[in-house]
Amino acid sequence: MHTDEILYSVSNNIATVTLNRPQARNALTFEMYDRLAEIANDLIDDHSDISALVITGAGDKAFAAGTDISKFRDFHTDQDALDYESRMDRVLGSIESIPIPTIAAIKGACTGGGAAIAACCDLRIAAPDMKFGFPIARTLGNCLSVGNLSRLCHLVGAGKTRELLFTAKLIGAEEAERLGLITEIVDDVHSRADELANQMKGFAPLTLSATKEALRRIREHAANVDDSDLIVQCYTSADFKEGLEAFLAKRKPEWKGC
Repeated sequence: MHTDEILYSVSNNIATVTLNRPQARNALTFEMYDRLAEIANDLIDDHSDISALVITGAGDKAFAAGTDISKFRDFHTDQDALDYESRMDRVLGSIESIPIPTIAAIKGACTGGGAAIAACCDLRIAAPDMKFGFPIARTLGNCLSVGNLSRLCHLVGAGKTRELLFTAKLIGAEEAERLGLITEIVDDVHSRADELANQMKGFAPLTLSATKEALRRIREHAANVDDSDLIVQCYTSADFKEGLEAFLAKRKPEWKGC
């Protein structure tokens, strides 16, 4: 599967994925998620000529502003919700399982699905204007899967994860750096990502891949619970339909709790 909304290139043994919908703040379509998974799985199968992967967003406004919200209008059944979160877990799990270092180079908005992709990477570097978060409690009324929650908890702890979700706040680069969510703040994220990738080219690849896999197993073990009832509860609710239509109409949703 190929789409020009996901650009993939290799230079000097460093691969780069660019989320390429700048007109939509790089909001991801389902086809873009599938292409990401395809690239990740190709790197899992054969990364002999690639020493690192950089993921970034086109333009200056966003790394990625989540999933293209209009796609949710086609959700009508429990299975639609479960299939979506299953797809997300599959895509994010593939990114997380790439056995070479992965670097998210973040400018602007990094929210929802975009934040989930960044959380899968080994290192995150950010421009000063970065905004990171999952504001779903005030926008759509859906929920994160246990897999996504466990990645966030693994990065910033359960307390800060609750704060991010319960307050629907977007945190800036300086707070994210204090939390350890991002590695550093730089003006030119692309140059710094290339510099880090080139630095790691000289390191022992088995050390890096073994560390990645061990940390992934620790994180995955903690998330080995069933969350299908929670996903169905949120995605099939009247509140989710209200949040969706309110978001697309650019108005404030009226929550009913059902």
